[in-house]
Amino acid sequence: MPISALLLAAALTTPAGVAVRFDRHHAETVVQEGAADRASGRPATAVSPVRIASISKLVVALGVMRLVDGGRLDLDRDVSDYLGWPLRNPAFPDTPITLRLLLSHRSSLTDDAGYVIPLGESLRTRVADPRAWDKAHAPGSNWFHYTNLNFPVVATVMEKATGVRFDLLMQRLVLRPLHLQACYNWSPCTVQDAARAVVLYRANGEIAKDDLHGTLPTCPVEVVPGGSCDLAAYRPGENGALFSPQGGLRISMADLARIGEVLARGGHGFISPHAFAEMVRPYWRFDGTNGLGENGEGDGFFCAYGLAVQTIGLGGKGCHDDLFGDGKVRIGHPGDAYGLKSGLWVDPARGQGLAFFTTAVDDDAPKGHSAFTAREEAMVARALPQPYPRP
Repeated sequence: MPISALLLAAALTTPAGVAVRFDRHHAETVVQEGAADRASGRPATAVSPVRIASISKLVVALGVMRLVDGGRLDLDRDVSDYLGWPLRNPAFPDTPITLRLLLSHRSSLTDDAGYVIPLGESLRTRVADPRAWDKAHAPGSNWFHYTNLNFPVVATVMEKATGVRFDLLMQRLVLRPLHLQACYNWSPCTVQDAARAVVLYRANGEIAKDDLHGTLPTCPVEVVPGGSCDLAAYRPGENGALFSPQGGLRISMADLARIGEVLARGGHGFISPHAFAEMVRPYWRFDGTNGLGENGEGDGFFCAYGLAVQTIGLGGKGCHDDLFGDGKVRIGHPGDAYGLKSGLWVDPARGQGLAFFTTAVDDDAPKGHSAFTAREEAMVARALPQPYPRP
């Protein structure tokens, strides 16, 4: 086989990965590799939108804090007041649940009843399932249980408070004000955005998500069996899970870095100093026994968590969260779904950070020196081979 053909074959099977480093005002692409679409050979670039998984939660929190700044939401009000029906853990019926508890994964909700709620079903029906609740730990206790279902509840509260469907509301609150070409579950992105999409592959080469062939999905949401995709009939506040607030944001690394710049500036010009401080302050710290990650394990991956903002590098008993290996404290969020690993991390002391993703990561990929995978550590090492330059 000619050398050029060998190089092309290698490029098509190299996992797609992009990394963009940034400071408070500027960004620089430092890694672009692999094919966004192996069938066509289209390369992954810094402007290729990708389903960024749980970093979506942090972006939702920015929207919440803008509503808090505007007086539309209160972090400590019983969310039942917004929903119009009682949200309660049946084992603790007198304990209110607030946005602060939902955003910090201390609500006592679990994912055991599932968190993908299709059009035609309501959030209220799903949380009425006893399996949705932790019967052993009350809301607001010093117990952390990473739970995707928290964010459909948050999105439903946002819809109720504004009367606007979640995907459109996030455009108004966050994505358009920051001039980002991004969207939740491809709504309301364009065909041009879909044509640049990163197809997510599993480690064995199987297609996992977003094989769009240059077109938008016929329906951007899950629908109950036999139902129709009639979003015009949807009433905001019934089911905030529709557009996957927990993981469905499609965004390029160039645009994700712009969100990182907001964090690097302490929220300046976007949310109030008080709102930023509330977001990033850890409400929970791992003590070796008081929390569970997404896989139901306390493995030292989650060690400090605020309002959809994870802090890494603080150290502490049982903690192995120093992805960068330099002992510096960083704020941000990881992502993990459909063979993708992603990260948005900011060194707040220096106002600098990194946005990245890598794909085709095996579910049982080996860990590196930290609780993160070796693939993530390798991406960080390639993106930041030497200390950040002084601003």
